[in-house]
Formats: sequence, structure tokens, C-alpha cells
Amino acid sequence: MNEFEHVMEILKNVGIICICTLLASCMAPKNRVALLMTNGSFCTLDERIPEAQAIAVNDGRIVAVGTNDEINGRYESENRVDLEGGFVLPGFTDGHGHVSEMGASLTTLDLGNARSPGEVASLVRDAVARSVKGGWIRGRGWNQELWPKKVFPSHDILDRVADSDYVFLVRVDGHAIWVNQRVMDLVGITRTTEDPSGGRIIRDNSGNPTGVFVDAAMGLVTPQIPPPTDAEVGDAIVLALDTCARYGLTEVHDAGIDAQTLRVYSKLADEGRLKVRVYAMYLGTDSTLPAILEHGPKIGYEGFFTMRSVKVYMDGALGSRGAALVQSYADDPGNYGLTEMGEKDLENLTIAAVSNGFQVCTHAIGDRANHIVLDAYEAALRVANVPDARLRIEHAQVLLKEDISRFKGLGVIPSMQPTHCTSDMSWAEARLGAARIRYAYAWRSLLKEGNIIVAGSDFPVESPDPRLGIYAAVTRQDLFGLPRNFQDVKEYFEVTPDVAVDSSDFQGGFFAQERMTVTEAIKAFTIWPAYGAFEENERGTISAGKYADLTILKSDIRKIPAREIPGDDILGTIVGGKPVYIDPTWNSRASGQ
Repeated sequence: MNEFEHVMEILKNVGIICICTLLASCMAPKNRVALLMTNGSFCTLDERIPEAQAIAVNDGRIVAVGTNDEINGRYESENRVDLEGGFVLPGFTDGHGHVSEMGASLTTLDLGNARSPGEVASLVRDAVARSVKGGWIRGRGWNQELWPKKVFPSHDILDRVADSDYVFLVRVDGHAIWVNQRVMDLVGITRTTEDPSGGRIIRDNSGNPTGVFVDAAMGLVTPQIPPPTDAEVGDAIVLALDTCARYGLTEVHDAGIDAQTLRVYSKLADEGRLKVRVYAMYLGTDSTLPAILEHGPKIGYEGFFTMRSVKVYMDGALGSRGAALVQSYADDPGNYGLTEMGEKDLENLTIAAVSNGFQVCTHAIGDRANHIVLDAYEAALRVANVPDARLRIEHAQVLLKEDISRFKGLGVIPSMQPTHCTSDMSWAEARLGAARIRYAYAWRSLLKEGNIIVAGSDFPVESPDPRLGIYAAVTRQDLFGLPRNFQDVKEYFEVTPDVAVDSSDFQGGFFAQERMTVTEAIKAFTIWPAYGAFEENERGTISAGKYADLTILKSDIRKIPAREIPGDDILGTIVGGKPVYIDPTWNSRASGQ
């Protein structure tokens, strides 16, 4: 055999081997899985496979990601979902909400649309007519900033419609309450009652309590309210999580639970009644905290519940002027806000928490509060020497310019709520003045320093709808598209034309230079909160091995005009490969049945 014939013989043998290999691969049995999802537009946020068309799911986790041909060629399932081109994201996460409070708010008076104290009183009058005499009338959502005079209300308005009932109304931010005289009589509040540390009783010109209690002063009243039963708390949680699922949420970070709520969550997890995963923060003010720290974190309980963080409060809210500021409020000279704990106390609590495997999440809104928290965290980390503590500041709303760079260096995660900016922007500059407002809701400034941002809504303060959060993050405008320019600011905001530093700050949004990109906003509601909960290896991207937690939208929100994001249809919410919400108008057999 000459050289040519030898080469041809080799090629023939190679060809035979290739054909045999191809035939064998075609005849090889496919892997059976619980679910196949195909014909979708997957934004995976996984740099290795950033875009995909299909996934295979088994035992609640993703086993493969790829093209339609790749997945159909390797896997088979009795449950197949044709996504019909739907846009699939890693499941949305709300990085800061209040689950039982939202559930309770759905069954009490909703005061969010009341545009005057009189409208609130009208709603209370109607509730009194429906209730048993001498009972409790509860509501949430009043906001004096939406009223013509923009001042705190008085108990006498409620007394006229509810003189025999107890009226307890929570402000929209949860940092102030408004009660009638009957409640104050029950509690024993008089003009001689002193303001507690970290709180303020609002008084009239004669020094008499008006019925409004801010921050720690709420504690003078709340112990007298009949506590809910475990069953009532459980019903509230289930109702709230059902609502979250309808908004595309697959996990929520519950920002402050007590011993009762922990007990109820555990029971719901045992019974398989949690639709959405929960990452909970235990209240640092609860008397059982030492025992909780000693016992250690509760991680991945029944796959749906984790409690490995502690929630504490450094200050109040900007709307009720309880946020702690370095300089006094521009619209209330002499008022510097309130601090609810000392720097050393936070330092010691942080040391105890991280030493026992817990993260600390501290509420801080004002620039003074944020500065105190950063100092306390820095001191605690030097002592505790925990390399990956992932300490968080919840809200991080108003910052000193020099503190912006400290987050990344300390490894502190800013947990922020984009819709707070668009809800507050009509009056925030009046509170802070032209200089400080430039470092409020400072998303881009923090991102430039290399930080991630855990985004949330603070529901029920705001809607839990993550579409609204993404829209606010990328536009810094309200749903009417305001402000578009400086002229809008002059007409719409509580500032005079000469207050703003530069009209260019309002070209296309409120201090538009602090906007996020759409991709950043998506990450802020997916992979970044997963990291903020130590869950980046379990959730946050569409990757093999991770939970099949998915949010399905009608459109690729990276490509549509930002104004269309809030109205884009949520077609489905998938948690652990199982549908927890499916749009009834969606024609796809998305339930896999």
C-alpha cells in the first residue's frame, strides 16, 4: 500500500468512527427532567451564557441552560412550557419589605389616597359604622405631604367621628401614628408626658398632645393595642406573599420580625404554605435577641425560610422629620431629627451578631445616622475580624459626600428603595436644602465607587411591584414622566426657582445624573439582593445548579422605552420550578399541565 492509499484508509476509518458516534448520539436516551421551558428570551445574568432560549429543570433546580436545540436534544419531560417568546429573568427579589405588615394593611383602612385629614375622617366614620362599638379602628397610609396644609393632623378630627372607639392610624412610612383622644386616655398620655429618647410627641401651641407620635414615641401607645394571634399573623403573611407572587417576586427580605413572627414563619414552612422565599431580619429590640444569637442562624429552612440577620434602627424617616441630620431641617430650623440608639450600642450589637454568624441590617436615612452607622460598623469589624460580614445599611437615603466612598472600603452594602426617591422628590429638597439633596438617593455615586445596591420597595410604604422600582431607578421620574426639566421642578416641587443648584440636574429626571441603567436596575432586584443575603450561589442568575426561581415578562424591558416598563405584563412567577402565579390571560400552557 502506497502512502496515498494509506492516507485514504485512515480517512475512511475516521469517517466510519464519526458516523458511528453520530448515530450513537442520536440513539442515546435523553435525560428525563421535571420541566422543560423553551422558546423564551432568557436574560441569565450569567456571564458564561448571558442569553438563552431554553432551560431544563429537575428537583426545583436548573440542570441546563442553552438553545432550544441543545435543551430539546438532551432532555425530555412530560411537562413542557412554550414561553412563546416571553422575557425570562432570574426571579425578582424585594430587598426590603415588611411582610406581615403588608398583609395586615390589606385588611385594614387604606389611607394612601386620602388628600386631607377630612378624607381620612370620612374613611374612619365608615369603618366605625361597620364595627362593634368600642373596638379598634386601624389604618395605614396617611401622608400629610399630600394634604393642602402639609402639617401633622390633630386628634379632634378623629374624635368627632369616633368618640367611643379606639382609632390607630399609621403614617405611610411607619414612623408615626395618629390616634384619637380615647386612645390617649387609655394609655394615660397628658401634657405632662415626656418625650421618650428617640421619639417625639407632637404638641399644639399650648403643649397639649395632638395625637401624633413619632418614632420611639409610638412605643407609648402600641403596647396597648390587642396583639394579633398566630393565626392572624399567618393569614397576613400568606396574603402578603400571594400578592408578592402576583408582582413577579420570588423572594422578599422581611425587614424586622419578632419571636411570634419567627414562630409563625417556621410553621408555615413546615406546612408548605410559603409561596415565596423569605430572608428575614430579627428585630434587635426584641427581648429574645440574646437567645436567638446564641442559637445561631436558621438557613434554608424547608427551602423557603432563612433568618440570619438582625434589624436595628438608628433614626426615623425624612417625611416625619425623624431622620437624623448633621444640620437641621431646612424647613424646620432647630430640628435635627432623632437617633434611636447610640454608636457604642450599635458597635457592641454588631460584634455580638457577626460573631454568632448573623448579618446586621441598620435602618439609617439621615446623613448623621448613616455616618454613625458607618463608624460603628468600622469599629465593630476591627474587633470581630469577620472577613465577609456583609453588613447592610437599610435605606442609606441621605449621605455625607465623604461617606459615599466608605461603603465599598468597609464592605457595607447599601440597601435602597428606588421608589422612595420618586415618592419623596416633590418635598425632599424642601427638607434638606439645595446642598444636601445632591447626595440623597445617590445610586450612581455609590455604583461608581464599586458598590452593589440591594433594591427593594419598603412595602407597604410603597407598592411591592418591582417594575415600579426598576422604572424609578432608570428614570428618577414619576409615572407621569415628571420632572422632565427645570420648568417642571418650579411648578411641581416645593422649592423656589432659585433653590436648585443647576437646572441640568433635572433634564430627564430628578438629579438625573444618579440614575441606574436598566441592566443595573435588573441586577438590583435579582443577583445583588441574592448577594446581600449570602445566596448568590443559590439564586440570582439563571445558571445550572441554582434554584429555578424565575420571573416571566411579556417584553424585554432592556429594549422597550422606560415609560412602558411599569405596564409590561407579568406572565408568570416560578419558584423552585413550580408556578406560584400565572397570568390567566396568557395562552401558554405555563402551568406545565
